[in-house]
Amino acid sequence: MDQILGNLSLLFEFPVVNVKIILDGVMIGALFALAAYGLALVWGVMNVKNLAQGDFVITGGYVAWWLSGKGLPPLLGVPIAFVVLWGIGWVIYKLVISRVIERDLFTSLLATFGLAIMIAQLLNLMFGSDTQSVQLQYDTLYFFNGFVDVPIAKLIGVLMAISLAAVIIIFMKTSRMGQAIRATAQDARAARVLGIDTEKVYAFTFSLNSAICGAAGAIIVMVWVIQPFYGISYSIRAFVIVTAAGLGNLPGVIAAGLGIGAAEQYGAHIFGIGYQQAVAVLLLLLVLMVRMLQQRRMRQSLK
Repeated sequence: MDQILGNLSLLFEFPVVNVKIILDGVMIGALFALAAYGLALVWGVMNVKNLAQGDFVITGGYVAWWLSGKGLPPLLGVPIAFVVLWGIGWVIYKLVISRVIERDLFTSLLATFGLAIMIAQLLNLMFGSDTQSVQLQYDTLYFFNGFVDVPIAKLIGVLMAISLAAVIIIFMKTSRMGQAIRATAQDARAARVLGIDTEKVYAFTFSLNSAICGAAGAIIVMVWVIQPFYGISYSIRAFVIVTAAGLGNLPGVIAAGLGIGAAEQYGAHIFGIGYQQAVAVLLLLLVLMVRMLQQRRMRQSLK
């Protein structure tokens, strides 16, 4: 308890510590938001709650890590992971997801949970259970007389995440496939009547989600660490963000992603690094409780 109080007092005695925590939270939160946007696409268009979301992220990280070990520039791993995970996502859609779209919620949850276990075990068999990362040979920027450090590698990662998000947003708003995706999300039956091939839209959406996760994982391995069984933590974060922001609310997804990133950093500072992921679980429970209360009030108002 004394240590917790001491950590709290540091936030008030040395305000610059807050700057460091918020910067770290924003940089990692941007990657959380990127993965969550992919989940929001699948959830909104196909009504599939993908419990393997985080495992796609970790798979993308291992693709970039493996390529780096073969001598390829680490930054090149991001577009390659995007393409590789696109292909993996398309295969998984054809073999598994296409069979559960019209099924009940429990079936889709069970199918994607099985996918998450399978992917984690395959990664463990192929690469081992040790944590891995890609070391970028970039300097670190220092501010406030050295009290705040910002690795250039993290800045590059954030810029890449922002660039990818911008490209996806432009694609969704201007391309015919983007318009078809939005139409299918609004009303799949009406979209089919208008001549939209919803099966093609579903396959494209799930593949795009997998590719987004792959790129996010390739960035994460350059600024953090990955391990075969870390996928569940990213899945929880993605669910927290999407549940809090709501489907189709891109600004909300970005804000929630940055918020959960900052909250985790504050939790790690106050309670210790071991409680960092517990903050995400706590936030998920709080968000679900708030949503339940909102739905109960709506039902009461309709009576």
